[in-house]
Amino acid sequence: QVQLVESGGGLVQAGGSLRLSCAASGRTFNYLWYDMAWFRQAPGKEREFVSAITKTSSGGTRYYADSVEGRFTISRDTAKNTVNLQMNSLNPEDTALYYCAAKATRTPILSGSSYSHWGQGTQVTVSS
Repeated sequence: QVQLVESGGGLVQAGGSLRLSCAASGRTFNYLWYDMAWFRQAPGKEREFVSAITKTSSGGTRYYADSVEGRFTISRDTAKNTVNLQMNSLNPEDTALYYCAAKATRTPILSGSSYSHWGQGTQVTVSS
């Protein structure tokens, strides 16, 4: 069984920064074998892709949505079994519930429907 637990959300002023963390665990789960991603969903909007990092065997390639490119950075901390999302230059449009997700299958990395494991989410609120 796979567990993903997000943390690090909160309230920040526009222009500020937050660092989200996703702790991955499971009896037979090795997160290095999984593509890991962050998605977000704002009130009244559909869930959208934010960022992803491929499994180690696929080179750890990073992907970003156009709206966060240059501001957000995704990374793995293998010592802690976490995937982190450093978010800089935040603006009110970044306000959303942020979810961590994992998949082991060779399915489109940008699509939420590809992911089989999800966390409960952490709220990010950016005030203007």
